[in-house]
Amino acid sequence: MSLSSFFHAFRPQKSNASQWEKLRSGLAGGLAIFLLAWALYALPQHQYPLLMLGSMAASAVLLFAAPHSPFSQPWNLIGGHLISALVGWLCSLYIPDPALAAGVAVGIAIFLMYVLSCLHPPGAATALTIVLSGMQFHEMGWQWVAMIVMANAFISLLLALLINNLLPGRHYPAQAVVAPPPTTPTVIPEQADFEWALGQMDSVIDVSATDLSIIYDKAQVRARSRLDDRLKGR
Repeated sequence: MSLSSFFHAFRPQKSNASQWEKLRSGLAGGLAIFLLAWALYALPQHQYPLLMLGSMAASAVLLFAAPHSPFSQPWNLIGGHLISALVGWLCSLYIPDPALAAGVAVGIAIFLMYVLSCLHPPGAATALTIVLSGMQFHEMGWQWVAMIVMANAFISLLLALLINNLLPGRHYPAQAVVAPPPTTPTVIPEQADFEWALGQMDSVIDVSATDLSIIYDKAQVRARSRLDDRLKGR
């Protein structure tokens, strides 16, 4: 990579979403956080109150600004927060040094989310929150900590299902794409075509036009290789 290309990579990446899409994403996220806070307050409170986790604000960004992202899907949301919470709880119990516990908790949370196919970036923030608030959460007990995390995650999921599916042009969870029958393309899209297609989505797609072009090229190479293997097998 040249020096100019390196510094060029630091420039802001302009979103293809319309101004209306940006506005309704902000409104949807704000409404969801308000309703989450209200629901946690309205639910039965026992010895300790149900708290709102700060990581839910990060989840709201994904759920309502990029609802079609793989990171935003239900299993990623629920699994990412619950697994990270468990890791944070164990690290806060068995690692006395807070800085070391924080690093270990976030690192293991990322690894486990990857392994279990539930990568959700705000989940690591949940692990860190539990480590940094270890004394408070230890007093509450692991059962109450689990209840707090589950209440936050499941209510956020219900709100994402409700709000996103009420907004035109959105569907949540993301629908599985059925692959069309294999054909030999006669026209090869260029990067400008991918940029145009992304603009037509009117939503934040978690991939750039350049990355999409590279993915397409790699898929074409694999498809051609598969076709050659079939022809040789005849």
